[in-house]
Amino acid sequence: MSAQAPEITRLGRHVETPVGGEIVRAFVPPPLPPNPEIDLLPLLGRLSAAERALGRLDGAAVLLPRQELFLYMYVRKEAVLSSQIEGTQSTLADLLRFETEAQSGQLIDDIREVSNYVDAMMYGLERLKEFPLSLRLIRELHARLLQSGRGEKKDPGEFRRSQNWIGGTRPGNALFVPPPVSELDACLDAFERFIHETQSQLPPLIKAGLLHVQFETIHPFLDGNGRVGRLLVTLFLCANGVLRNPLLYLSLYLKTHRADYYRLLQEVRENGAWEAWLEFFLDGVAQTANQAFEAAVRIADLFAKDRERIAMESDRAGSALRIHDLLQQHPFATANDLVMRTGLTAPTVNAALADLERLGVVDEITGRRRGRVFSYRAYLDILGEGTAPLRG
Repeated sequence: MSAQAPEITRLGRHVETPVGGEIVRAFVPPPLPPNPEIDLLPLLGRLSAAERALGRLDGAAVLLPRQELFLYMYVRKEAVLSSQIEGTQSTLADLLRFETEAQSGQLIDDIREVSNYVDAMMYGLERLKEFPLSLRLIRELHARLLQSGRGEKKDPGEFRRSQNWIGGTRPGNALFVPPPVSELDACLDAFERFIHETQSQLPPLIKAGLLHVQFETIHPFLDGNGRVGRLLVTLFLCANGVLRNPLLYLSLYLKTHRADYYRLLQEVRENGAWEAWLEFFLDGVAQTANQAFEAAVRIADLFAKDRERIAMESDRAGSALRIHDLLQQHPFATANDLVMRTGLTAPTVNAALADLERLGVVDEITGRRRGRVFSYRAYLDILGEGTAPLRG
């Protein structure tokens, strides 16, 4: 080793800090990359599998009539799942019905939080076209994420100026206490430098896995850290050209394996066990990308089969196909909504809906005579896999 190599350990340090009348030990992580270096050799098989799966997913968009439609829906699925990890109970169907105004009533906090996540994600993807992934962009994302709902009083868009903690009823009995405010700027500065450094020559997927844990450990906001940390993975991979289409979202994997996820985060902090975390992370990338690819194939197949069936068996194929096209974009719709979007008359729309219902393409889900809501159930079934709310 060179004599100039920095004296850095993988283990962080604890800083005693007063919070609410008690002294707690807050954790300050060492800067990235880890030292000793990540042992990539045992990870190469998993890394290769993850990269192959991502490449296949990136090419899957050509299977779909409109790739922006798949992105539109997948972003919403991720928003639901990421918010569920934080405790919301809304489903993908809740969000889609809310967005199409097919369901009346007061704005529900859970749905508002999910809707904010969609907004933050789409904003970040658009912003990356002209602005680097940076602390400034992270703050902008956070501001949109917490713009309304339960987090709006938790300093949206601002790094914290008070101590937070994870688990427990107070810092003194917490599972984990992130860096004190006095150390926050230095931690964040090192984090931003690692986003842009090239000297380590680490593959982007490995860097993405390291950045996610470091962000969760720094926990720079009073609220919304988990959602921003999950969003960062996809934004980083897009910014570094690993993904052309932002279709990788890990929340279903992390929701399904959340006990392992939290345990591995803590083992990195306590023991510097980065390789174990990266094995888990790369497995998640491969599994998630493969699931998304398979969903794209199934959705493309469903659309094609339904179009063929409508063309062959519908008495009103022209108008029914126009409605089918719109239901691919908005799987919940009312007759009034479809009249407005298609330009067809109300009798034509109602007759086409009755035809689509007869063919088993749509279901009427309210049981009412007026204000009826129709859903593209088979499409929603594919999209909604894994999005039942967490219990317990």
